[in-house]
Amino acid sequence: MPRLLVLNGPNLNMLGIREPEIYGTTTLQAIEESCREAAGELDVELVFEQSNHEGELVDRIQAACDDADAIIINPAGFSFYSIAILDALKIFPGPIIELHISNIHARDEVHRHSILSPVATGVICGLGAHGYVIAMQAAVLLVDPT
Repeated sequence: MPRLLVLNGPNLNMLGIREPEIYGTTTLQAIEESCREAAGELDVELVFEQSNHEGELVDRIQAACDDADAIIINPAGFSFYSIAILDALKIFPGPIIELHISNIHARDEVHRHSILSPVATGVICGLGAHGYVIAMQAAVLLVDPT
């Protein structure tokens, strides 16, 4: 059974009320519920976490080397400057899917270029909350292409 780690970065705990014109009104709790439902359908083990702290995310990525087959990460604001998360992701041996709720390429200059994308196996952006389920489906195919 594939083991998927879904990591969410800073301020994503405020989804639903934070800039709904950009991120929509779906809460992180609702996203987690849809991911858990998808995990049952995909027959995968799911760990779903959020942190506002860079070091906690780095620790979790490092631990994933032993307890996850793929990482799906919505790094949020860390996308644009976190060398620590970039370096941690470089260590992970499995597929990494970078995920963004909004289309970062259509955003302002600050939110347009993720420094984490070069180490990601794939990037999903602009599909809203549904992007999480699509990322899970893609991760399963990357872990077990049969």
